[in-house]
Amino acid sequence: MMKFHISTTGIKRVKISNSSGGGGSKGATVAATGAAALRGRLSSRTLLLVMLVLGIALPFLFVRIAFLVLESASLSSCSSPIECMGWRLFSGADTSQLLGMQQKVQSAKKRELMYWYLASRVVPKSLHCLCLKLAEEYTVNAMARSCLPPPEQVSRLADKSFHHVVLLTDNVLAASVVISSTIENAANPEKLVFHIVTDKKTYTPMHAWFAINSLKSAAVEVKGLHQYDWSLEVNVGVKQMLEIHRLIWSHYYNNLKEEDFEYEGEYTNCLEALSPSCLSLMNHLRIYIPELFPDLNKIVFLDDDVVVQHDISSLWTMDLNGKVVGAVVDSWCGGNCCPGRKYKDYLNFSHPIISSNLDQDRCAWLSGMNVFDLEAWRRTNITTSYHKWLKISLKSGLTLWQPGVLPPTLLAFEGHVHPIDPLWQLAGLGYRSLSSAHGQMLEAAAVLHFTGPAKPWLEIGSPEVRSLWNRHVNFSNSFIRKCRILG
Repeated sequence: MMKFHISTTGIKRVKISNSSGGGGSKGATVAATGAAALRGRLSSRTLLLVMLVLGIALPFLFVRIAFLVLESASLSSCSSPIECMGWRLFSGADTSQLLGMQQKVQSAKKRELMYWYLASRVVPKSLHCLCLKLAEEYTVNAMARSCLPPPEQVSRLADKSFHHVVLLTDNVLAASVVISSTIENAANPEKLVFHIVTDKKTYTPMHAWFAINSLKSAAVEVKGLHQYDWSLEVNVGVKQMLEIHRLIWSHYYNNLKEEDFEYEGEYTNCLEALSPSCLSLMNHLRIYIPELFPDLNKIVFLDDDVVVQHDISSLWTMDLNGKVVGAVVDSWCGGNCCPGRKYKDYLNFSHPIISSNLDQDRCAWLSGMNVFDLEAWRRTNITTSYHKWLKISLKSGLTLWQPGVLPPTLLAFEGHVHPIDPLWQLAGLGYRSLSSAHGQMLEAAAVLHFTGPAKPWLEIGSPEVRSLWNRHVNFSNSFIRKCRILG
């Protein structure tokens, strides 16, 4: 009779006792039983090993699948190889594919931004329609050709006791908003005199609009450039100015490289600098304001992309401390930011002529709403200095600044700017997004300036911001309705 003694802690010891014969067959039985026990032991170890491997691999597999599912969203936030380094840990052989997708997303974002800028350069069909309808009205309606201002208000045009506002524009609808918003918020609208200077092609529709939609209190003068009898010196200066600006624009355009569009900020600057407004005659003529209005001593200049929210009559009594222009320089957002842009955003500080005279981190003063002391201007050489800088740029290979009217203006007015309260103007409303600080300033600012591509008469801007401009458009006007100008 055979007996087994098996330890309870495992098959460590097997004791076999045999009291009778037949040991051969009994030994075989013992061997078979030991082999079965060994196989059970191996199966347990294999199962444990498999579970351990799966426990390590499955989380990595889950993360990998999650990255693949969400990569379209993740790629849009990856703007540099460093940010994408985390993906490479999981991407393995798919690194090139992920980077390729990243490049496609970045390229799509740039194209979308480019299309947005291109949309801002197109004159809407409705505004073109408005000009055509008003030009037609000028030819058939005697009222549309009536004198501006009417005879009883002509004496105000050179009367220094009135508040004179100057606009240089070829946009009829924009001019109407500037004037209506200024009058609506004026404490004494009867003191206001508006001087609109426009080009020859826009003169008849501009005149027709303000002749038909006459203002009961304020006076409006509309004058075309073809009606000025300028001296030969001024005519030559204007032609030279426009030609150099055109050369700067062409040089900048012809020397653009693919790397100039590598980062969104620089890409945006490139698109803005190549705007057709950089070549606009009406934009560049502001340097000739003293020649345009020889009988005036103090004026407030308003761009056509502004809307006035509060009374601005105190600007005419403001003491500029002997300076020529009053402008917003300091920022309402504190010392760490600028109300607009810095000098380095306009000027080329790699050139010694620029870097030796200016600080690149200085805030550039805001145009769009400025007080000009024309008497003080006439005592300076600002206009001459402006032309001198244009000639220096020409001799320096046209590389001193980006295309546009503001860079040489900053240089020419150096030392002649008087800072005014930042609440007088809020700029930057023509860009795609506004900060929370902008939102807090929207109601407080006296003048809102739609600097940037999204002008308020276009449909690509923020509806919230456009509504501040649209409230001053007379949508019940027959010409507005005929041309389907919508808010």
